Formats: sequence, C-alpha cells, structure tokens
Amino acid sequence: MRVLVLGSGGREHALVRRLSADPDVTVIAAPGNPGIAGIAPVFPVNSTDPDAVLAVVAQQEVDLTVVGPELPLSVGIADAFARAGRLLLGPTAAAARLETSKAFAKAFMARHGVPTARFHTADSADDALAVVRSGSFGFPVVIKADGLAAGKGVVIATSLPDAEEAVLAAMTGNRFGSAGNRVVIEECLTGPEVSFFVLSDGTRALPIGTAQDHKRIFDNDEGPNTGGMGAFAPSPLMTSALHAQVMREVVDPVIAGMAAEGHPFQGFLYVGLMLTPSGPRVIEFNVRLGDPEAQVILPRIADPLTPLLAAAARGSLEASTCALADDVQVGVVIASRGYPESSESGQPIRGIAEAEAMGTSVIHAGTAEHGGQVVTNGGRVLTVVASGARFSDAIDRAYAGVRAISFDGMQYRTDIGRKALAISG
Repeated sequence: MRVLVLGSGGREHALVRRLSADPDVTVIAAPGNPGIAGIAPVFPVNSTDPDAVLAVVAQQEVDLTVVGPELPLSVGIADAFARAGRLLLGPTAAAARLETSKAFAKAFMARHGVPTARFHTADSADDALAVVRSGSFGFPVVIKADGLAAGKGVVIATSLPDAEEAVLAAMTGNRFGSAGNRVVIEECLTGPEVSFFVLSDGTRALPIGTAQDHKRIFDNDEGPNTGGMGAFAPSPLMTSALHAQVMREVVDPVIAGMAAEGHPFQGFLYVGLMLTPSGPRVIEFNVRLGDPEAQVILPRIADPLTPLLAAAARGSLEASTCALADDVQVGVVIASRGYPESSESGQPIRGIAEAEAMGTSVIHAGTAEHGGQVVTNGGRVLTVVASGARFSDAIDRAYAGVRAISFDGMQYRTDIGRKALAISG
C-alpha cells in the first residue's frame, strides 16, 4: 500500500516513522521536513490546497492519504477527496468543527450530555465583558478564542483585570486574528489533565492510547501556554475503570452524536480531559493526533498501523483491535529562543546524529535544510523521544539525548515526565 502523510511537523514525522515500520507499505509525505526527507520521499505541495494534494495522489498512485494537521481539515480536504473518490483518513470540514470552533464543540456537548465545564459563548466584546464582570464564573476564569489559534488561544485569567485584558486582546486587539472574533468563557476546572486518543470510522471508536502533555513553557507548569513542551505515555492516571467511563460518557456519545447530526466522524479524535473531583470533564477536542502526544503515542501501537487507518477511512473498524506495547515513552520538546511569543530561524543544529546513536528518536518539527545543514525554522524545533520499561529509564534516556543536541537560543523544560514518577514511582 502507498500512503501519503500530509503535513510538515513533528506529528507527521512521527506518523511517517511509524507507518514506514509496517510491512508492504511505502510512505511519502507532503510537504514534509528534513527529518521526514531522511526516510521518505517528500513533495513540496501546499497541504491546504486540495487540488494540489490530489494531483500528487494521482501522480504517485497513492492508496491512502493520512492528514496530520488541522488546517487542511478545516478547509475541507476530506470533502474534496470524497468527491474525487480518493481514500483519506480525516473528518469532513463539518465534523472538524469539534476542533475548529470551540463554540460548536461546547454546544454539541451540551446537546449530547457530554460532561464539560459551564460556559457562555460571546459574539461581542461587550457581551464577554459583561459576563466576566458579573462574576458568574468566578476567578480564575477561562477565556478561549473560538477558532484555531495554534494551541495558544486559551487564557486562564486569575482576576477581573486579567479577564478584561484577555477579552479585549482577542476580540478587539486581533491577537488571534479572526479566531478571536467570538470567545467562549468557561468556569475554571481543577485536576490533572489527560489526553485520550481514539480512531473512529464514523460509527465506532477504537482506543489507541493515552498521554499527558505539558503545555506551559517553563518548569512546574509556569509561564504562557504553548503548543506543547513535552509528553509521556501512557498516563498512569488512566485506570481501566476510568478508561471505560471515558468511552461510555464521552467518546461513544460524541461519535453517535456526530453521526446522528449528519456528520459522521472519521479519523483521529483527541479528547483533552480534566480529572476533576466530580469526574472526567472535556476541556477540548482535537480532530487529529496531538503534537507532541503523537510522538509518544504512536511508538506504543504494537499492531501494524496502516491496516487500522485504512479500515477507519473505509468505515470498517468493526473487526479491528489495537494492541499496545508495555514500554513507556517520554518526549521532550526543544524550542527556539523567544518561543512561544516569537521564534528564531536559521540557527545551525548540532548533535542530532549523536542523540539518535544513544537510542533516542529525534523528531523534526520546526527545521529546515540550508547549505546541507539542518537549521531551526520555527518555535518548536525538535522532540527527543525515548522508551523504557519504567518512566525513570525513559526520562533519563530522553534527557541524555536532549543534552547531546545544541543550537543558539535552545530552550526546553527539565521536568517532563516528573508527574508520571509522582504517580507511578
């Protein structure tokens, strides 16, 4: 089978690595990155241009296209492939609203009884300001941009002035562009966060793993939100009873609800959960694998992955299972100077081969090639991933790999996986 992975980040590099390990599978990528180019042919195509992607699919005789990032899904690439009779794993633009519109997702959960935080959707700054000033959600209060904001559209405001500033920055200050024209105001839940992943064919969902992400830029979960500074898998918090509860109260109602509303959900579904004292509550959905969670989720899938993805795309997961390996995974993100507010590009990166020689996987995200040298090309540059029988082993190996790598302005958290140690020992 010939598989095209669409995208250019760390998630896509992780997908290409995992799919390339399957028997009788040829993987290509578009547009890819230097890390992907080391293991698969890459094609310089705009991933948000369905016609351009379809041209590559036809030229390269691709059997299955797997969409990595959310932007191609938001512009309807799945719809275009369906019209062209081509097999693609990923939801339609209408189904992708679970991620592309926080307001849609919250209203959908309310309709289908999916547990989540109390919320109010505001279409104007005056409305949003009136709600936060009323104190009906208390403080801290969560302010979310409705649309896609690269994982940075959430502010936890600890006071009224902070909440007012967040509302005005999003709705009149254009901080998130059109994504902030509408905001969702939520009560602030408390508890540890868990990422829960399933693969769906439109009518059923197959669990493929859990993880815990680290969103804040600095150690001890301090500083501004990022797209993710590291992750570990599986989550020691996810007991078999809790797993069954999440499937029963969240995943199954979402898949059934989307189908009932005429928008069957096919593809990867990420459920961001907060384990509150009252039980699990949905923080957000993503309609694709997370990044950096994909880097630690995918290596644990023991069964061939390609047949599972093809079955989901065809709507025939009923006979499929997904065995997971016993080893744990830890991934540490290395970012460039200034991230998440800005980033530096063009800094030469040293030590990637040395880190990989130590047994880690170095996943490229924000990299480019210049004059035969791999250089930085974005905020989150690399993820160094290591496995182990215990979290302590995987953490030690991952950070040994991180220390082998260097570039000017490099920054990373030093506490990725510490939460796992606190839970599992």
